[in-house]
Amino acid sequence: MGATTQPFGQATGPVMEGREFVWTDADFERVQKLIYQRAGINLHDGKHAMVYSRLSRRLRDTGHSSFREYLGWLENHDGPEWQEFVNALTTNLTAFFREQHHFEIFADLLKSKPAGVPWRVWCNAASTGEEPYSIVMTALESLGANAAFKLMASDIDSKVLASAAQGIYKLDNLKGLSPERMQRFFLRGKDSNAGLVRAKPEMRRFIEFLSVNLIRDDWPFREPFDVVFCRNVMIYFDAPTQRGVLERIHRVMKPGGMLFVGHAENFSESRDLFTLRGKTVYERR
Repeated sequence: MGATTQPFGQATGPVMEGREFVWTDADFERVQKLIYQRAGINLHDGKHAMVYSRLSRRLRDTGHSSFREYLGWLENHDGPEWQEFVNALTTNLTAFFREQHHFEIFADLLKSKPAGVPWRVWCNAASTGEEPYSIVMTALESLGANAAFKLMASDIDSKVLASAAQGIYKLDNLKGLSPERMQRFFLRGKDSNAGLVRAKPEMRRFIEFLSVNLIRDDWPFREPFDVVFCRNVMIYFDAPTQRGVLERIHRVMKPGGMLFVGHAENFSESRDLFTLRGKTVYERR
């Protein structure tokens, strides 16, 4: 998700008129239930227009003539369309070095251990890759090119994860990066690829991209993490789901490990798991 969903207009009645497909409150409530069960996402009532717009594409692609028909078919099939359904309803808003203070804290943290001590880090809202690559740039600047460093970068949205693994971006998206970082970490496209850049292989080799659903118990990790970035994810979850995810994160972290969260997220209700150590930075108890 990596992600900050933006507010959209609200339906004014039980059926939204002038639309390609009939769209009712019952359809919306059914979508709310399904995305909550599948991904833990708590869709607010103000998201009618967003949901209609995004899922209309799925009706066209699958050949269904109504939301009622599409959702009924979805409920009775356990195939790849479920991933498309989740992809359609997750929003990915991200940027390089977003919330800059976190990367300054992270850089100091990396320098706190003796050279050569391995680091395991997880970014669980990788989105299109800007955050994972920002993490790796910080690690290489702090630890050197031969850093004992491994980053697991995950997301529930398969399409953005594939984009992240490619590491290709519009040059305009990197305007905030210094010329030194641009030269060290990215390759500029030429000819037909002019205006694009690609993350260098020596940066991509530190990252493993994988799909992880935060509300499931099938996380593939075998070794605990020193640091977890879980930023702007929990805002989509209700309190019980947040608690469940925090308990799972706690289980895959080393004691004393650091958890970085989004600027709008507060886990003071989970003091038994994490202790606040800075601005939206928590220590695993």
